[in-house]
Amino acid sequence: MTATQDREDLLAELSGQNKATIGAVLGTGTIAKATERPDGTMEGTIRIPEDAMAWEPGVLIMPHAGILELTIINDDKNTHACLLPSNGDRQFIGLLNHSKGSATLELDGPGCYWYGSPAGNDEGRGLQGAIVVSGEVPPEAKLDRPAQPRP
Repeated sequence: MTATQDREDLLAELSGQNKATIGAVLGTGTIAKATERPDGTMEGTIRIPEDAMAWEPGVLIMPHAGILELTIINDDKNTHACLLPSNGDRQFIGLLNHSKGSATLELDGPGCYWYGSPAGNDEGRGLQGAIVVSGEVPPEAKLDRPAQPRP
């Protein structure tokens, strides 16, 4: 068993090409918030840094459910892809090395939506991220039960 002071050393062993980066995904990546426009839509950018095998940010927060215009940038020397969640159907973006793509996503409920690169074993090597939608469940989706205590 290793003490928490060794945490950074252990994480350094996991990050990088052909290492077990997936072990470093949860709770250790960068986090950012989508920008909300005056019309209520949101925009955000995620990128793959060179030789990192990680999304930056690894977690993108949407302040509420709705439409997100996302820009995806591949700064890596390798080709990757991005499979994104959206209402109705997922969206696939192929990312050649040093390329950029965009997607318009509609996420209509609060929760955690995972995305990743299904190319090769990218997800297994750590190219996974999450879009977290904040906010309340719409009234039509709430269960018919008495009000529950809130923290």
